[in-house]
Amino acid sequence: MIKTAAKYLLGCLSAVLMGGYLWFWGFPVGVNNYINKFSIQMLMESPELITSLGFIDNSIIDFHSGKLDSYTAEADERATALLRDAREGLNGYGPEGLTGQELLSWEISAWFLDDQLRVAGHQYGGYRVNQISGVIVSLPQFLTDQHNIISEKSVDRYISRLHEFARVIDEVRVRVIDDRDHGTVPPDFIIEKALMGMHNFADDGADANPLVSTLPSKLAALDGMTQARKDALLAEVRAVVDEKIIPGYEDMIALFDELLLISNHDAGIWRLSNGATIYRDALQSNNSTTLSAKQIHQLGLSEVARIEIDMDLILVGAGLTKGSLVERVQHLMRLPEHNFADTSEGRLAQIAYLNEINGRLMAKVSDYFINIPLQPLEIVRVPEYAQDSSPGGYYMPPALDGSVSGRFYINQKNTTDNPRWTLPTLMYHEGAPGHHFQISSAQLIDNVPFLRTVGLFSGYIEGWALYSERLAAVDMGMYDNYALGDLGRLQAEMFRAVRLVVDTGMHDKRWSREQAITYMLDKTGMTEAEVVREIERYVVWPGQATAYKVGQLAILKIRSLAERELGEKFDIKQFHEVILSNGAMPLDILESTIIDWVASQK
Repeated sequence: MIKTAAKYLLGCLSAVLMGGYLWFWGFPVGVNNYINKFSIQMLMESPELITSLGFIDNSIIDFHSGKLDSYTAEADERATALLRDAREGLNGYGPEGLTGQELLSWEISAWFLDDQLRVAGHQYGGYRVNQISGVIVSLPQFLTDQHNIISEKSVDRYISRLHEFARVIDEVRVRVIDDRDHGTVPPDFIIEKALMGMHNFADDGADANPLVSTLPSKLAALDGMTQARKDALLAEVRAVVDEKIIPGYEDMIALFDELLLISNHDAGIWRLSNGATIYRDALQSNNSTTLSAKQIHQLGLSEVARIEIDMDLILVGAGLTKGSLVERVQHLMRLPEHNFADTSEGRLAQIAYLNEINGRLMAKVSDYFINIPLQPLEIVRVPEYAQDSSPGGYYMPPALDGSVSGRFYINQKNTTDNPRWTLPTLMYHEGAPGHHFQISSAQLIDNVPFLRTVGLFSGYIEGWALYSERLAAVDMGMYDNYALGDLGRLQAEMFRAVRLVVDTGMHDKRWSREQAITYMLDKTGMTEAEVVREIERYVVWPGQATAYKVGQLAILKIRSLAERELGEKFDIKQFHEVILSNGAMPLDILESTIIDWVASQK
């Protein structure tokens, strides 16, 4: 009887497993299951993305954390084929017959897949290695910040990934040569900055390399290992870096020295074959709208003129009437009483001040939001080795498994780059109620495909963060009795408005790098070093910088519509809940979602 019962139970289990396989994987039932299926298929192609999301590292089903992605042309072709199959299959699940969240999931997924296929069509449409992105820059920080070392096994996987890193460098070098042969060579000033970064990483030897130097403290925190074993692991890491990774960088340096000889100084993406189409698609991809380069350029000019008037009013109110607007802003930025000391103590004090700002904001958020994210926010400095290539601040989302908190990275290379009166706005953008609220909320959305929880649309994401800066000021009153703080907000908004002008200026109107630098210097009051860093970022990421202002204006537009239609029935907490509780989406779809919500409230 026992054997018979066992056979029966085994048969039932097999039937259930087979049914589950067919239901989800073989022939997915319902649009959500189908979207999850192709999302998992794409995810499985990227061990790095799995780690970044904090899914299953160091678990019993960890199959990936000793591996890195493939960067070959064949890998790109497989990814494109997967996207194409996913898009064709999606048509079998809608949009006919779908309503509510299922229809929204279909629309978002269709837009995403169409966009990815559009961008994938530009095989030679960008610079694979540059001063701020690509594996030469991103993988060291990925390995030191996101590969969690919690056991001897995770150290072994770290070493495995270092071997993989050497493979990746070689794969990317082959691709850069292919790019060159098809006419895609970065501008000379981008090559020079990329070379500087590679030399900084490789020239001081293995012991000083962050892949080695960040490991001893992590090993020291591990229990159950002898010091001899820890020393042996450290020696193994040092050997891989010395014998494989640094030589890989040296080979890439030699290649870029050759590229410098054949490059030119043109900044815009128009310099490439089919550059106008590449830029059109980049704008659509980043903004999730169909605004043209000319429309965005004019929008930028209009916003710059408006913000100049608002900034001047504050400066005059503060008694600053002499000189140009920029000269007066720069005067304020140089005043010692507004800056933290450029010392270790000053850097600690700056982070303490950012935590204080976050605390004051969090005390008010319940009046403006229904659901407050539970994930903690940690404020840390940008790693010193990455300071030269990093912006003033940026956000890294929390891991889905809770192993890593949300992190706001503040660039402290020069504390005077961020005077005290500019820091609240930066905090509201990167932390609460900006990126941290939006991304943390998205991670907690129930009963929607995984794709909807990870945030893929720059116009929405950066638009929300810039909207949050204004929300903190205008609605939450965070600058009441602190006019200089509001000046900091306006300066930040001016910065984003100027981006519309210079990005389209370089990539559509054929402005030079120097022309773009001059315009940004004349309008923002930023330091020349900051401006150069920003302009060169826009050169290698065409269109990305426009997403902030385009997105903010889109959210303000739909909020104005909701307020006008609902009148006294308008509830800002409900409005924010509709935006955040549905996750990131294209801006055109967001507008439709808000219009539907407005109709439901009447």
